[in-house]
Amino acid sequence: MIYYTDYAAYLGRHFDGKVQKLTVNAGFTCPNRDGSKGRGGCSYCNNVSFSPAITGHDDTVTGQISAGRRFFGRKYPSMRYLAYFQSYTSTYGDIGRLMGLYHEALAVDGVVGLVIGTRPDMMPQALLDRLAGLAGERYVMIEYGAESSYDSTLESVNRCHTWADTVDAVTRTHDAGIHTGVHLIMGLPGETREMMLETVRRVCELPVDVLKLHQLQILRGTRLAVEADRIKTFDVDGYLELCADIVGIVPRRIAIERFTSSAPSELLIAPRWGLKNYQFTNLLKKRLEKNELI
Repeated sequence: MIYYTDYAAYLGRHFDGKVQKLTVNAGFTCPNRDGSKGRGGCSYCNNVSFSPAITGHDDTVTGQISAGRRFFGRKYPSMRYLAYFQSYTSTYGDIGRLMGLYHEALAVDGVVGLVIGTRPDMMPQALLDRLAGLAGERYVMIEYGAESSYDSTLESVNRCHTWADTVDAVTRTHDAGIHTGVHLIMGLPGETREMMLETVRRVCELPVDVLKLHQLQILRGTRLAVEADRIKTFDVDGYLELCADIVGIVPRRIAIERFTSSAPSELLIAPRWGLKNYQFTNLLKKRLEKNELI
């Protein structure tokens, strides 16, 4: 029984054969760190936790992608790749420089498209217009970190944007003919189970192609780490139940790329489940099958 559209099925709609995302750190910063929006970043954010170690020590976009290709190419010689601009805010900066970096990634052999991670308040129309032209030739997805649909939550974690920013950015991106993703964090401080489910419902009302979820993780070097003893995080069973409910909400037109994230052990304070992402997904599938039989 297939309960939801997974990311592999989504990629199969657009590509023949195996496609792998390769994370690129292009040296961006964030308007929530440099003072244009705020200082100190989001209360949960330690950006080091996002970036895998397979890209080596080359600072160039070409070098990082090439290192990733060598890593995956040993096992999958025919693999093709999406360059994933993930770290910090990847649409923040001079438009000419940004487009130069995107084109550099697309010029690497085997790269068939881009996934660009950003904030919903950092998509200027001039850049969106340029990306729309690029999307007419190559696969392009913009992945917006919405995190929650509740402005009170966004304010409490120092996001420095609103839900209205997310609605606006997603709508404009879809209208520009660009694939659109939304990222949410489940379990942000102060949110109830029903608030989390309502956020998922609100996202599903938008023209979104891909939804990414992960549980709140409290990481060393963040503002939340100071309050770690007072913050309740999900246990495995509770998060399985929440994700089962989310699967019941998300329509098949929207792919669920992932349910969890696994921060490096040396950074992670809580929750420490001891599960890899695929292991959690397997548990969730068993839970969905069990629910179906009850």
